[in-house]
Amino acid sequence: MRSLPKDLLPQDSSAISSSIDRRQFLAASGGLLAATVPGSSLMAGRSKSIASSASAPKPSGNLRKIPIGVFDPVYEHLALDAMLDKVTALGLEAMEIGTGGYPHNIHCPLDDLIRDRAQAKAWLKKFEDRGIRVATLSCHGNPIHPDASIAKKDIDTFRKTVLLAEMLDVKVIVGFSGCPGGTPQDTQPNWITYRWPPEYARMQDWQWKEKVVPYWKEAAKYAREHGVRRLALEMHPNFVVYNPRTLVKLREAVGEEIGANNDLSHLFWQGCDPVEVIHFLGKQGAIYHAHMKDTVFFPENLNKYGVLNFAFTTSDLDSASETFRAVGYGHSASLWKSIIKAYMEVGYDGILSIENEDPILSG
Repeated sequence: MRSLPKDLLPQDSSAISSSIDRRQFLAASGGLLAATVPGSSLMAGRSKSIASSASAPKPSGNLRKIPIGVFDPVYEHLALDAMLDKVTALGLEAMEIGTGGYPHNIHCPLDDLIRDRAQAKAWLKKFEDRGIRVATLSCHGNPIHPDASIAKKDIDTFRKTVLLAEMLDVKVIVGFSGCPGGTPQDTQPNWITYRWPPEYARMQDWQWKEKVVPYWKEAAKYAREHGVRRLALEMHPNFVVYNPRTLVKLREAVGEEIGANNDLSHLFWQGCDPVEVIHFLGKQGAIYHAHMKDTVFFPENLNKYGVLNFAFTTSDLDSASETFRAVGYGHSASLWKSIIKAYMEVGYDGILSIENEDPILSG
């Protein structure tokens, strides 16, 4: 592989060196902060009083570190048992498992598992025997796609995922909000972020009133009826929930079943302060899951082209303004320690789920 451009190195002199073990860094951050941050915000059985708090809470007691896990698509080349052996060897404690949609379901035969409780129990036992918790099930898709066949497939996957979560006692389902067309006649999604000229405002209002809110009210009701009360929506471009404001907008319209999959890699390039985001959403009890993924900026291109100039492959890097990186390869170690501290301060009780979409480093 070619030598890395200087812009691909961490942008802060205190950032993690290229030789550090990413898992060790996360574990050290979580463990050290558990000993140094005053007060407890991650105790088992902690009440949800945080939801009504007007500011970041100051709990007391003994802190524990936040469990570190991984999202399984990075191991799509491995069979289930081989993947679990790999995860065990790495010392990870939990997993986020794709059940379909964009992440696919390489390690989770969804239809088979919901049809056969004994098979589902045997599947789960493979994790439990290795001390790995299935923390979340993920079915990222577009359930409000204007193409009815696509929407139906993703809705079916979501509902089956809810049924599996109920069987396995998994409390969090991760996904996207989706994006409809801009009019009833559209056949492709229309992601609207700017309410001018006026027709864009009208289309956006129609999307939320006729498609977004009605679907998610029904989805939340279905999940609630099956014991799932945490739908962690990833704030992601090309979907109607793409930043904290749109996340809260949907949560207020639908209910507390709606929360965030807080993937900061999508918020860095929007100019969000990650610690402020965690405090803003956390004080509302609205963070249900957290992806651990970084973003690196290339100043020379950023200054010329702006932030809407993303790279997904190595062939795009020379002209890109930013791209995904593993934690610590975009922002400094000190910032990531502050991020984990913020999760502790707001009482985040999920996992830190490593999602590898780094175009340079392998899994």
